[in-house]
Amino acid sequence: MKQFALALAAVIALTACAPAVHYHPKPIMPAATAERLERRTLNDTGLRQFMQENLGHKIGTWPPQAWNLKDLTLAAYYFNPQMQVARAQAEAAQAAIITAGERPNPTISLRPGIPSPWVLDFNFNIPIQTAGRRGYKIKQATALSQAARFNIAATAWKVRSGVRSALVKYLFDQEQAQLTHADERLWDQQVRGLRVRLVAGDTSRPTVAAAETSLLDARLAGRTADGLILQDRAALAAAIGVPQSAIDGIRLSWPEFNDLPTAASLSPQKIQREAVLNRLDVRQALAEYTAAQAALQLEIARQHPNIQLGPGYAYEEGNNYFITGLGIVLPVFNRNQGPIAQAEAARKLAAARLMQLQANAIAQSQAALARYQSAIGEWQDARKSAHQIRRILLPLSKQSVTVGETDWLALNGVELQGIAAAGVALQSMGQAQQALGQLEDAVQRPLAPGEAAPRAIPNSKTPQKEAQ
Repeated sequence: MKQFALALAAVIALTACAPAVHYHPKPIMPAATAERLERRTLNDTGLRQFMQENLGHKIGTWPPQAWNLKDLTLAAYYFNPQMQVARAQAEAAQAAIITAGERPNPTISLRPGIPSPWVLDFNFNIPIQTAGRRGYKIKQATALSQAARFNIAATAWKVRSGVRSALVKYLFDQEQAQLTHADERLWDQQVRGLRVRLVAGDTSRPTVAAAETSLLDARLAGRTADGLILQDRAALAAAIGVPQSAIDGIRLSWPEFNDLPTAASLSPQKIQREAVLNRLDVRQALAEYTAAQAALQLEIARQHPNIQLGPGYAYEEGNNYFITGLGIVLPVFNRNQGPIAQAEAARKLAAARLMQLQANAIAQSQAALARYQSAIGEWQDARKSAHQIRRILLPLSKQSVTVGETDWLALNGVELQGIAAAGVALQSMGQAQQALGQLEDAVQRPLAPGEAAPRAIPNSKTPQKEAQ
């Protein structure tokens, strides 16, 4: 009986060596989380700390007087739920490295006989991993963790792309609304003047009616443009991950909005190289291929069975026996051929996916570059036309009115013509901005002069907790 008590004490001591992890509940209340989402603002102190960490310097005035693309992108990194999901996936992949590096625990068994004081068996089994399989597990988990970090970066780029697209549309629609309202004012002037002429008998009723119809169309276009701006602000707030009220009243700034890179500065060779080497999904696929290679090495290592080394002790009717046992799985019926074949197929699939992503990246970048080159050419031509009217034709028309060669109606027509040309140029610029965004998505890096995206993988592993 004494030997049994000693063995039981040894078991308790061994199980108490490693500290236990205790469960801590974290219930989620949908009503509470919805309330926190609705209370998000860009004045958040946690957002300020997050931005300072990633900008590398202290922020003076808070909140900023004007929010630019980089500021809004960092706010989206902080608030957007896609980033939170990607970070959680990366943390799970990082935790898998711990699992892969754990060594198997030894096992013990106690078998008291009957009567128990006279018979007792105690066995202590130590599992020994062979063929370096623990190292392959760590290598595989590390590669998958790296792939998860690239997934954070890829998600960050998608978030940044969404913010950029929403900001481009908002600024474009703002300029469009200004042109529309200017067009409305010119048509209103023309209608007023034509009505005076109609009373004096200097024009016809159909001429006035045509101008009045154009004025109604301009007013409708103005209301539509104002409505689009409200929709654009809602879309921008959604891209950041905050309610629309969070961006009400803030000033949005993009000084380089009209500063687009020339077609000559974006050579096909440069774009193709960026697409092949910089694309985050390609780099993620490469990390997944590395993990597939490690998985194959692991399955090949499993051809060699593990060893169970089992020193034991037996007490029987006053006699002590010390026994050393050896356990091993005999590879008689299979040598792990099935899992090895599956791992080889998985590696081949990972390689094919990598090649597919590279081919798609090249094709997408080439198509996006062609669209941008076409759009930038159209914008340049449209700008020349608008410049011709604004800088040459309009001053000449004003001079003609001054000297009495033409009247106000001719000048009004030239001004309307200038608004129309400016609208065409603005439409061309908007299309060029959209094409540039698609080209940047193809290579996953900013291409505009002087523009740089915040780190794809920010300094902070996880954002600070939002202010309650």
